[in-house]
Amino acid sequence: MLKAGDRLLVATHNRGKLEEIADLLASYRVSVVGAVELGLPEPEETETTFVGNARLKAHAAAKASGLVALADDSGLAVDALGGAPGVFTADWATVAGGRDFAVGMGRVWRELEAARAPEPRRAQFCCTLVLAGPSGEDLVFEGKSHGSLVWPGRGEQGHGFDPIFMPDGYNITFGEMDRWEKNRLSHRADAFARLIAACFP
Repeated sequence: MLKAGDRLLVATHNRGKLEEIADLLASYRVSVVGAVELGLPEPEETETTFVGNARLKAHAAAKASGLVALADDSGLAVDALGGAPGVFTADWATVAGGRDFAVGMGRVWRELEAARAPEPRRAQFCCTLVLAGPSGEDLVFEGKSHGSLVWPGRGEQGHGFDPIFMPDGYNITFGEMDRWEKNRLSHRADAFARLIAACFP
């Protein structure tokens, strides 16, 4: 469905995510265009699973553009919170007028404290990628990054909940990590490794 030299629509309005995906695909000569550049609206995420939301976004973008489209849905799943916030990760950071991830991170920690969750407070960043063609076919790739949560958050790199997530094998958070190092071991990189193995064997 995707091959070297293709043009790929990434169904996101997030500039940082678009740049990260473009970097991951650069060596395969795939040119990446974002939904904003094509004037595509951001569909409402109405599903209750990562794959459901990613599929919704990918198919809407592919149908509207006639291009192969890639969408992801990702979030933080905290063991002691039963996998929450999970698919609702961004919702936990929603405030009047937009998103404030400091609010979301604070809520995660307050709920862990209320639950008297033992240390280490284990969590996974999860990413589901859906690659959809304009005729309705799709492929699904899932990735995870395992780690533990720290408080207070540390670092100003990355985005979202990165400052409170310390990946296994490291003593720094995603928020403190060089962007390219994080891209190498993130949940999105894990999912992309599966996509690349399938599309560029």
